[in-house]
Amino acid sequence: MFVPVSKPLLGKEETALVLDAMNRGEISGFSGSYIKQFEDKFATFCGVTDAVAVTNGTVAIHLALATLGIKAGDEVLVGTFTNMATFFAVLYQGAKPIPIDSDPFTFNLDPALLEAKITKKTKAIIVIHIYGHPVDMDPVLKIARKHKLYVIEDAAEAHGALYKGKPVGSLGDIGCFSFYANKIITTGEGGMLTTNNKKWSDRARMLKSIAFGTENKYMHQAVGFNYRMTNITAAIGVAQMSKVKNIIKKKRKVADYYIKAFKTIPQLQLPVAKPYAFNVYWMFSVVLRGTLSGRRQEFMSELKKRGVDTRDHFVPFNQQEIFIKKGLTRMNECPIANDFSKDGLFLPSGPDISPIELKYVSKQVTEVVDMLLTNKK
Repeated sequence: MFVPVSKPLLGKEETALVLDAMNRGEISGFSGSYIKQFEDKFATFCGVTDAVAVTNGTVAIHLALATLGIKAGDEVLVGTFTNMATFFAVLYQGAKPIPIDSDPFTFNLDPALLEAKITKKTKAIIVIHIYGHPVDMDPVLKIARKHKLYVIEDAAEAHGALYKGKPVGSLGDIGCFSFYANKIITTGEGGMLTTNNKKWSDRARMLKSIAFGTENKYMHQAVGFNYRMTNITAAIGVAQMSKVKNIIKKKRKVADYYIKAFKTIPQLQLPVAKPYAFNVYWMFSVVLRGTLSGRRQEFMSELKKRGVDTRDHFVPFNQQEIFIKKGLTRMNECPIANDFSKDGLFLPSGPDISPIELKYVSKQVTEVVDMLLTNKK
């Protein structure tokens, strides 16, 4: 048996809408109705007035920064424990990313560390709702208001997550989502901006489409980008929107199963759901503790032999050599994130994982833990 970490949940609904778009010849980012349908459905899902479809999650963040006027010399506070695409987007604008260490339980940035990093150059905060658990937003928003900072939500991994009953992507100034193949819902690639500010959504639409002019298309309004989602991509998204609630339900059911299966193993730090959070468990993450700390590769290797797929945790910004060499960060700057990165991994948790596979993975993990603790081979 082989159980993958995750695979997309696709079916006849996606095929039918893609074929419809193709048969109509409506395949670009300018033609067809599926882009508008997807934007409208996603805006409703996130509880916002506007959603802007783009080519992927990375450019969603870049476009958000450009829309808000973040420029060279500005500083942006960013949770260090994330996919580096979040930091790349800041660098694309010529701004300087300032890493913020993690909360020891949620993996998200620790709001208590923000104010000490704010300078006269600070213009924005990017919060990342890591692995589907929302950031504690109230203190973040309070600090942002106090210092007149923008708040961008990187919700690439958190479609449907709630903070005190409110959807992520609706809490800050602009929300950013990814629809990569392993996300809660997918279009293969693809991304979305969400906001309640029409001025910003209008500007984002203008910038994402090469900043074409309104009266004379080829009299451009700014230095724009070609970040348009195609109608074919959006067709997949429309079909996925009919499944998103069921996918989240399955993700939470998988997480509940694992948490019950592993709750008596102190060497495994399991995901949490803070009282303010509705966690959608994009990936089921464990962190090796006690005598298993430092033995991740051995742990993953043993599971691989048994047909259980795993993935390493992200490597935080402050450990990336390219940024250390540029003087943007220091290796020991964020010790909590370093710890998660060293000893964390994902277990299989796709929405289509079967009860038999869940039972098998749980059994293999338990056996490997026991084997390593007793040094059995």
